[in-house]
Amino acid sequence: MSRSTLCTALLSAAVLSSTPVFAHDDIVQVASMGAAAHGPIGVMGDHTHKAGEWMFSYRYMAMEMEGNLDGGDSLSAREITGTMMNPGPYMVAPLSMDMEMHMFGAMYAPSDDVTLMFMLPYLSNEMDHQTRMGGRFTTESSGWGDVKASALVTLYTSADNAHRVHANLGLSLPTGSIDERDDTPAMKNAKLPYRMQLGSGSVDLLPGVTYSGQDASLSWGAQLALTIRSDYNDNDYRLGNRAQVSAWLAHSFSPALSASLRVTHSAWGNIEGARDDLNPMMVPTADPDAQGGERSELSLGLNYLFLKGAAKGHRLALEYGEPVYQHLDGPQMELDSTLTAGWQYAF
Repeated sequence: MSRSTLCTALLSAAVLSSTPVFAHDDIVQVASMGAAAHGPIGVMGDHTHKAGEWMFSYRYMAMEMEGNLDGGDSLSAREITGTMMNPGPYMVAPLSMDMEMHMFGAMYAPSDDVTLMFMLPYLSNEMDHQTRMGGRFTTESSGWGDVKASALVTLYTSADNAHRVHANLGLSLPTGSIDERDDTPAMKNAKLPYRMQLGSGSVDLLPGVTYSGQDASLSWGAQLALTIRSDYNDNDYRLGNRAQVSAWLAHSFSPALSASLRVTHSAWGNIEGARDDLNPMMVPTADPDAQGGERSELSLGLNYLFLKGAAKGHRLALEYGEPVYQHLDGPQMELDSTLTAGWQYAF
């Protein structure tokens, strides 16, 4: 069973198993306190907390990429590498990549108007390749990524608390490695391309703004999130800046269960500078000019809040997404799907 089929089945089963029979007052409680009070699990920094509140969280995120695009056109591995008699622009073509992230998070509100947020990721990357001669090999990297620290500052709250706006003011600190290595057919312990590194190597600014709203049984929101690279890193390159816009709508089926639909559009730039020890003609992932692009995704999600028993107050969430549009500075691997599953607990 494919990942998309499995996720669709899980979403459908959860919705059908809920019992949407409750009074109007209960519906209002759902919107303000229940499962729909948080945005989809794939959105970071979507909500704030009251003074003195803590929240701890864990997210598992998986991304699958397969095939290559140049603009919106698919490219085969042979078109990228060519043959020995008729060489292409690169000696190696990436075939697929699996990326996994374990994100550990904490939030604390020193006041009603400010919530602090910290995130620590652990990443695992695996990429399959094909050479011009037709041979195949795999490279891997794993380790802690860049730590992120943010302040969520309330800008506006309506009198009935139905509409809220807050600023996202964050920093990404260069704690992730930019010197990952692995064996390749050409060299033992070779420096890996940009996509396989664990961090940016620079202090990055993470500004943004988030709006959220709610009525009796619906909640919705939108977020603009930017990543601005402050400088070149120690390996003489700077990753491209990134902009992402998300908008979502969630419906409460019961006080415990809500389902969401989210659309996201992202755009990111090419790399400035380059590593001296990476040959940009070896593989597209080592080419600074084949890293930018834009993408739109559609995601379905579930939030479940335990309302009683030993697990009261714990929240489980799932979100699955697929791209509906991709235009990449290629050759560059195209995204197939994303999956985020998470746990949250506030007190």
